[in-house]
Amino acid sequence: MVQGPNPASDSPGQGPGVPSGDVYDWFQRGVRLLEEGSPAAAAALLEHAATAEPESRSIREALARAQFNSRRYAEAAENFRWIVSANPTEDYAYFGLGLSLWRSGDMEAAQEPLAIAVAMRPDLRHYANALRQVRATLRARRG
Repeated sequence: MVQGPNPASDSPGQGPGVPSGDVYDWFQRGVRLLEEGSPAAAAALLEHAATAEPESRSIREALARAQFNSRRYAEAAENFRWIVSANPTEDYAYFGLGLSLWRSGDMEAAQEPLAIAVAMRPDLRHYANALRQVRATLRARRG
């Protein structure tokens, strides 16, 4: 059965599959979904927002978090890496990049961004704990 456009999900001038609202709406709904424990749904909305506003660091960070929580670690790493390139003072982006690389299995690559995050924010225990775990795993693999 062929269905026509769904006015509840399509905004005027947008094609099927594009959520209603504007970029800010997508961002807000995506962040809310992420906070409510629906990272895959959040990532879907935030991908639309990132396509519409590719230079937005806040959208990219929310998208990377949603991708990470959806176990899409390589994509999360790509977005965290983009944030680090755009603003090398973003400690959370280094932390997210390191965790994403770690979860994707690249312990060697995870070590550097985690070390940078720890150097930037030595007061954040979870940064230091992640770096310690990665280094311990690397020592165990070598030894």
